[in-house]
Amino acid sequence: MIETELCAFSPEACRTAARAGVTRAELCASPYEGGTTPSAAAIRLARRVPNLRLSVMIRPRGGDFLYTDEEFRQMLEEVRFARECGADCVVAGLLTPDGRVDEERTARLVAEAGGMEVTFHRAFDMTRDCTEALEALVRAGCRRVLTSGGRNTAPEGLETIRTLVAAAAGRIEVMAGSGVRPANVLKIAAAGVDAVHFSARRTVESRMRFRNGAVSMGGIAGIPEYASVGTDEETIREILRRLA
Repeated sequence: MIETELCAFSPEACRTAARAGVTRAELCASPYEGGTTPSAAAIRLARRVPNLRLSVMIRPRGGDFLYTDEEFRQMLEEVRFARECGADCVVAGLLTPDGRVDEERTARLVAEAGGMEVTFHRAFDMTRDCTEALEALVRAGCRRVLTSGGRNTAPEGLETIRTLVAAAAGRIEVMAGSGVRPANVLKIAAAGVDAVHFSARRTVESRMRFRNGAVSMGGIAGIPEYASVGTDEETIREILRRLA
């Protein structure tokens, strides 16, 4: 059966994933930045969730995937911490200035991961050549790649995903993600991918009764002050039902 991975932004979301029957959760922070490294406490709490494989996002900041030496040292430390916490996998993505996979640094992260699997995330979709990038990941020793086929969503990039599955030839797992929903998950799975990745997001309204609309804590328009990102268990279950 195809593997399933929930993009989870809290230990609570990991518990929801386990309860619904998801194979693995990718624990992240900062949903509005596309996911960054979660806190130490969040990793520890998520690791205690039974019957769920745990992937930990290793991303020191939002923005691009070209990292300074200091940021890369931080990523190595975060990989070590995830390993010490008993994570099953770490998730990272590093690029060079000319839009290629940073193969040397990726290989160093793989070595630091030890017995953990390494997933190269959708930084892959920001490369100049997906086929070239796939070969770099194979050489670096990554277990899998998360991709939307170089497009904004997996349904849009489905033809490229099919091409990547054929090119991978079992040497690296291909996991499709972005825009995966109950209505399209079977079509995406039919591309031959090894796994599907989805967030099943829902907006959780704040329970605050008093709200100060004059203050924006982050100072960024469009990010709600009185709502957070949650997980819709029924959407997860519907995806799993479609795949069964």
